[in-house]
Amino acid sequence: TAVGFGMDPDLQIDIITELDLVNTTLGVAQVSGLHNASRAFLFQDIEREIHAAPHVSEKLIQLFRNKSEFTFLATLQQKASTSGVILSIRELEHSYFELESSGLRDEIRYHYRFKGKSRTEVFPYRLADGQWHKIAVSLSASHLLLHVDCNRIYERIIDPPETNLTPESNLWLGQRNRKHGFFKGVIQDVKVIFIPNGYITQCPNLNRTCPTCSDFLSLVQGIMDLQELLAKMTAKLNYAETRLSQLEDCHCEKACQVNGLIYRDKDSWVEDDHCRNCTCKSGVVECRRMSCPPLDCPPDALPVHVESQCCKICKAKCIYGGKVLAEGQRVLTKSCRECRNGVLVKVTETCPPLNCSEKDHVLPENQCCSVCRGHNFCAEGHRCGENSECKNWNTKATCECKNGYLSVQGDSAYCE
Repeated sequence: TAVGFGMDPDLQIDIITELDLVNTTLGVAQVSGLHNASRAFLFQDIEREIHAAPHVSEKLIQLFRNKSEFTFLATLQQKASTSGVILSIRELEHSYFELESSGLRDEIRYHYRFKGKSRTEVFPYRLADGQWHKIAVSLSASHLLLHVDCNRIYERIIDPPETNLTPESNLWLGQRNRKHGFFKGVIQDVKVIFIPNGYITQCPNLNRTCPTCSDFLSLVQGIMDLQELLAKMTAKLNYAETRLSQLEDCHCEKACQVNGLIYRDKDSWVEDDHCRNCTCKSGVVECRRMSCPPLDCPPDALPVHVESQCCKICKAKCIYGGKVLAEGQRVLTKSCRECRNGVLVKVTETCPPLNCSEKDHVLPENQCCSVCRGHNFCAEGHRCGENSECKNWNTKATCECKNGYLSVQGDSAYCE
């Protein structure tokens, strides 16, 4: 039949013939098949080893090499409610091609490999029913077709299977290996064909261009079913449009969600972290920075930021060697001293060891411990507002307003 379709005999392999199955092969017995044109064998439920000889495996490896299109064909009668592997091409535990029929779940499973990983495609179908069936699995790159009894049952796009079989690969018929996956039933006409749409060799009538009368009646029935479905969908759509028009008349209050909290429309709250007053307006959060009163510090004080307060306060300053120090600033005399409430207080603090040469030591402004050149001052928690960003310099970090923002009252830590 294949030759009648103009197919090169060298592009197919007859599995039963190549395995040289005979009536004396352990675990199989020759029986009558669906037809008498080829031999059929009953695969019995006993221990058996039905696999290819080395020269057959080598022939199979050569046929699969660099092929992106092939079809597996078989005619079989599987014992009802049993499970087993019809054909397996594998290396140890890795399946390159394996077709399994599960009568326990009524599934046909195709196992293969893609980029070194195992893949499985599952097709719900009852093949194990004690009846004769023709099955054809056709692959063309990533396109898979499953025919049963000359009917196209499934068509899928899958990951392209690996077809470059390793030299250690072997072919098993009616089982996964010598211990597992025993098929129970009769198998006939098992072939692998390396041409596009190889299922046509099993079902020549599929190679036609004109529909039959039965096809035409099925198309008419399909159109009638679609018209009925369209009428139902139109009725549902009209009902949905009616409900939608009713919903449009409803007033929905738009709320705001901030840090896991829900605020209703026109609710106000204070964001302490950013020193802002915020309001929910129609689902949009609007925030404004708290206005700080102008500071008029006395001559012996300076405005400084204090933890947990948004506005600067006046704190007593310190003077050392003509240099003015604000609250919290340090100076290195014979020992480290810090300005606290207008008085230089000795700080007992051990400087950490530096992992750089002495020529790269840098003394930061208002600090007593040197750091290595290129030190990240911003990483020490230098506080800048949400509209300003921290910039590192040689001896300190400063806040700079982002593009489009100006400092608030001359302080670049807070920008608008």
